[in-house]
Amino acid sequence: MGDTTDRFRGFPAVAAQYDRRVSTTGPTPVRGTPPVGRATAHRLHRFRRRRARRGLGALGFLAVLGPGLLAGLSDDDPAGITTYSILGAEHGYALLWVLLLSTAALVVFHELAARTGVVTGKGLVLLVREHHGRPAAAIAVGALVIANVGTLCAELAGVAIGADLLTGAGRVPSVLIAAVVVSALVLRSGFHRVEHVLLALSLVFVSYVAAGIMAGPDWGAAARGLVEPRIPADRDAVLIAVATLGTTLAPWGLAFMQSYAVDKHLTTADLRYERIDVVTGALLTGVIGFFVVIACAATLHPAGVSIEDGADAARALEPLAGSGAALLFGLGILGAALLAAAVVPLSTAYSVCEAAGHPAGLDQRPRQAPLFYGSYLAAMAVAAGIVLVPSVPLVPVLYLTQVLNAVLLLAILPFMVRLGRDPAVLGAHRIGRAGLALCTTLIVAVAGACALLGALALGVG
Repeated sequence: MGDTTDRFRGFPAVAAQYDRRVSTTGPTPVRGTPPVGRATAHRLHRFRRRRARRGLGALGFLAVLGPGLLAGLSDDDPAGITTYSILGAEHGYALLWVLLLSTAALVVFHELAARTGVVTGKGLVLLVREHHGRPAAAIAVGALVIANVGTLCAELAGVAIGADLLTGAGRVPSVLIAAVVVSALVLRSGFHRVEHVLLALSLVFVSYVAAGIMAGPDWGAAARGLVEPRIPADRDAVLIAVATLGTTLAPWGLAFMQSYAVDKHLTTADLRYERIDVVTGALLTGVIGFFVVIACAATLHPAGVSIEDGADAARALEPLAGSGAALLFGLGILGAALLAAAVVPLSTAYSVCEAAGHPAGLDQRPRQAPLFYGSYLAAMAVAAGIVLVPSVPLVPVLYLTQVLNAVLLLAILPFMVRLGRDPAVLGAHRIGRAGLALCTTLIVAVAGACALLGALALGVG
């Protein structure tokens, strides 16, 4: 601690606080030293946040709030809304139990990701590399990059659909403008300034709650759909069920949750508040998804309407918005798409840098973390290039990429559970027997659904 005075010159309160913490608990692991020019603001921000957490509970929660809510609500992105709309339009209330199972899995694995990030101060892929070797890290990061690029394609497809509903703009200008503006905001550290605005805009989808109620759904059928696990033995039903799993429990969200908790420099003292953050975000995801399904089940399913484009999905809002349904849906899907398009490449960049052992984080400058910034831009460029191909259908991109997500979860979830059970990784915070049984059951459910889809696709059975 001899260099504390020089390290925090001009900030005696910060220096005293640091000395007290190190003398009792040791230094908190962080992703990296913030660059010159941002270090002062970074230290003051961390000091004020720690001081707030020691005050009133509400202030402590607000200081920690972010990773869980952001990752959870970002799941209600264009791919998620489209998948839930198709679920309700094609199958009514019958497959609501799939959404309930997916939401439970979201709570369990997002909490595990946040806990692992807070306790270790390290991202998922970095821990896999340290404890299971480079080949295992290559498998994990490969699955994440493929899943993330697919999901980013879906977000940019959502931008094109939302812009078309609002302004009639074609996919080329809307996708190009979105890719450039979002990248500039995030990589110039503007993301923290606009994330809450985008979250608020995406909450337009809360209107599905009102639309679902006003549509007069069959609440008894909805309740039965939640608790009776039955599914038609046909490929389309299993396909949309697997897509629902993949869009709710997305691979990018798991990696982002853990890395973003590290980037916020949360400590074990924050775990109680972070769990509230995680559960709140996951439950909001499930509740909004539930009302999207019943809104479409009550309006589109009886009429035999299939989801072919954004206008079809917007029709479920007509009981609430009438002729303004397309406008309301367009605003929501555009806000959700922009939010997720900002977050998903961050997950990719974190994972790539952790696998390679390179510095990562929005506190780093481009010349200090070229791989981080380069990975972000590369993911955005590849996804934009795919979506800009005129022959690529937008709605299938939105939900078929979620099927891919579910398959790739099988390369990610086992690593998370093995790390979570390792006392050398989480110590006293490791998963217990009940948690292990729950995680294993959920992984088996995902594997079973993917295997059934594969068998039906191949015509087996």
